[in-house]
Amino acid sequence: MEEVDVEPTVTNIPAASDGKHLGFAWGPGDILVYETLYKGSGSGCSFIHEVRKDEDIYSPILRKLFNESHHIFVGLQTIREDLPSKNKKNQFVSISKNYRSVIRACMEELQQVAVSTKEAAVATQYGNQVSILLAIELIWNLCEVLFIDAAPAGSLLLHLLDWVRLHKADVDEKAREVLQSESPAEHRDYWDVVVSYVLQGRLEEARQMLVKQAALQPAARSMYKLIDTLLSRMPFYNPGGNQTLTEFDVKWRHWHDEVNRCLQDNSFASNRHLEIICKILAGDEDTLLEHKELLSTWYHFLVTRLLFSHPTVKPTELHYYAQSCLTMFLDSRSVPEPLDNILLAAFEFDIHQVIKDCSIALNNWWFVAHLTDLLDHCKLLQSHNLHFGSNLREFLLLEYASGLFTHHSLWQLAVDYFDHCPEFGHVYLELQIERVPLDTERKALKVLRICDQRQMSEQVRSICKIMAMRALRNNRLGSALSWSIRAKDAAFATLISERLTVNTVYASKGTFSDLDLIDNLGPAMLLSDRLTFLGKYREFHKLYGEKRFGEAAKLLLSLMTAKIAPRSFWMTLLTDALPLLEQKEVIFSADQTHELMFCLEELTSSPHAPMMDEDIELTKVELLRLSLARNLAMAIIKEGTVEA
Repeated sequence: MEEVDVEPTVTNIPAASDGKHLGFAWGPGDILVYETLYKGSGSGCSFIHEVRKDEDIYSPILRKLFNESHHIFVGLQTIREDLPSKNKKNQFVSISKNYRSVIRACMEELQQVAVSTKEAAVATQYGNQVSILLAIELIWNLCEVLFIDAAPAGSLLLHLLDWVRLHKADVDEKAREVLQSESPAEHRDYWDVVVSYVLQGRLEEARQMLVKQAALQPAARSMYKLIDTLLSRMPFYNPGGNQTLTEFDVKWRHWHDEVNRCLQDNSFASNRHLEIICKILAGDEDTLLEHKELLSTWYHFLVTRLLFSHPTVKPTELHYYAQSCLTMFLDSRSVPEPLDNILLAAFEFDIHQVIKDCSIALNNWWFVAHLTDLLDHCKLLQSHNLHFGSNLREFLLLEYASGLFTHHSLWQLAVDYFDHCPEFGHVYLELQIERVPLDTERKALKVLRICDQRQMSEQVRSICKIMAMRALRNNRLGSALSWSIRAKDAAFATLISERLTVNTVYASKGTFSDLDLIDNLGPAMLLSDRLTFLGKYREFHKLYGEKRFGEAAKLLLSLMTAKIAPRSFWMTLLTDALPLLEQKEVIFSADQTHELMFCLEELTSSPHAPMMDEDIELTKVELLRLSLARNLAMAIIKEGTVEA
């Protein structure tokens, strides 16, 4: 679409007094505005104002609209391309009606809340939202008739009649009041109801109402019988019948001539009300315009005028009648409202103008995004691409989904919208997903699952690092290690493994923490040397607990000789070897004992050897040397005996 050639809307910010300079900070979908102390102009306001571009997503009732329409949208994307066009058309019409039913449900709920609330401001807010939804449903319904269903001549007027009747329901309320009164025929609104029924083409209801009046006027029975005959004989096109459009047109013209003859014969001259009805049936424009209050809108006037003067109107002729009806209906001083221009563009079959005007007039992207998506599936927008690469459908869906991402729960819906934007959807999702606040671990896992499913490896690493750091700050080392492993961050995993080794392992507390995690490291232990050591050291303790001393001894020795264990931890490992050295049965072979002795000497002779308490360390070293010497002697004797 071309650039919007209107002034942007003005947002008033309270407490920002004249002459003050404002500072601002952009958010994902909002702006924070605050007063500054620019050039020492005095103390600024203590308030920070949040300027939201889309208030509707914070309405609990309208959130139902977003949730329900999301399901319809996802279902629409699954319609197969290879279906016959007739089947697809029926499905598209059905989907359009589903969208409208969701709008209607939200509208009714908003009306109930607006009526029941005691706060005037809240009632006004909900009332405004009802007005917007009414306009949206009116436009959508017309687009459904003209573009999606694409009704031909004959059927077109029937659909337009249904459209007007659906959005001009006040006549039914008025009719109920009249019929519930003591004497309906004498009620002040009686004739308004009868004329309204005729204007909407509801001739059967009009006849039933006229029966009550005829019963009160026996002298005028012949006139009432004549008008009843005219009403009953008016032909309506039946798309499913055997009659062709030409045959219907001939029949309708014959009936129309009969109505005009009654007017020329002054058949109803003595009854003003019946004469008005007859003039309406004849399609008299002056009479129709005299009943502007009952018609209430120019598009009702348009449909009524077509019904009684040109019932076989073709879609291509609609815009001539629409423009003339708008001009005739509005006063010369009146300016068309945005809704009038949108409906006029629809009658002109200018889809892109409808979308453009709706984008300007409406306060969010919900309507234009979903309508454009549906029209695009109907292959009605194929010729329109934007200059910057994305087509109109994708542009509007991206804008709508980006708005949803500013909400604490609706962001999950936005993911599906991005998924169905093949050109830029993935890029937008990568940018937006990083802005989702990871308030809880559950939410982080949800975001992570979304990223995993879409191979967003950078975002996965970023989320895992954030959660690992948060867990580390809270001293939840097991959780921190788990997140760092998922992030495949070797450096961070090493840091946490070091902390686990030093703080929580057997050396300082006599037991392991986070056993489930350490027991199930699997291939993840290869991420870093420290993690490998942690996993293998835990494995040593399991073997020892299961009394598999030979395997435990071999593993313990390999941790030191292969330099897997950090040197700072060698003393702990050698101390762990003491119970094995003191067993009655020889566990360590002579060669293994020599290797243990070498490790001990290497540790004690190093100038950087970690010493806790000198007396304790010396005692440990002496005990180890004694045990190693005794085990070596026993191993040599045993091995010599076996060889002999």
